[in-house]
Amino acid sequence: MTIDPGWPVALACVLLLVLTLATYAVGRLPRPGATALAGVRAIAQLGLAAVVIASVVQHLALSVLLLCGMFTVAVVTTVRRIGAVHAWPWATAAMLAGLLPVLAIILGTGTIPPTGLALIPVVGILAGNTMNGHTLTCRRAFEALRDEHAQYEAGLSIGLPRASAIAEVIHRRVPEALIPGLDQVRTAGVVTLPGAFIGVLLGGGSPAQAAAAQVLVLFGIMASQTVTAVVAERFIMGARLLPTDLRSALRP
Repeated sequence: MTIDPGWPVALACVLLLVLTLATYAVGRLPRPGATALAGVRAIAQLGLAAVVIASVVQHLALSVLLLCGMFTVAVVTTVRRIGAVHAWPWATAAMLAGLLPVLAIILGTGTIPPTGLALIPVVGILAGNTMNGHTLTCRRAFEALRDEHAQYEAGLSIGLPRASAIAEVIHRRVPEALIPGLDQVRTAGVVTLPGAFIGVLLGGGSPAQAAAAQVLVLFGIMASQTVTAVVAERFIMGARLLPTDLRSALRP
């Protein structure tokens, strides 16, 4: 089974967007135009991605270059979301710490071949979810440091080093940031049929092949997000990965 671009897809997308906008209006939700803009961006970006991928997928070097560009966009997105653009080297390091070991395991075990056709979808999924894990970890940690600044000050007052005082505030927030990813693993095949599973089925693969691909991706996401979250926590404790306001507020 395949879904070919054409009038049925266009009509379905228009109707789905209309349903979204109508629900925004009925629910009196703010910024309904953002959904239309997001839809237009998705069409443009995915269309461009399809053209680019078709051009580079047969060349490993070009595929790797494309993946580096995608990862760069992921870093830019997460540092903007967490309000710490100046800390992009530390965000990059945290995300690479989660992503590279997973890729090493997948390639080292021969699970997927080192080709553009295999790497682009797998690395794209892993990089996007690693970005999400990093964003959630930092946002929750920064929120805690702002809301519980008195606890941080109390830690300093009893002689704790700055890193330990920060850890007292943020450490319990790291598992919270990992909950969405864990839920995705827990509910796979029961509540949801994730993208890799559907993609293999639509591409003509068997259900067993689809399940194997999805399990691999889910385990990779779980590992990359966990490592990224822990490394990001260490960088936050060291006052390296912080927005400007917290860099000033958390001076020892």
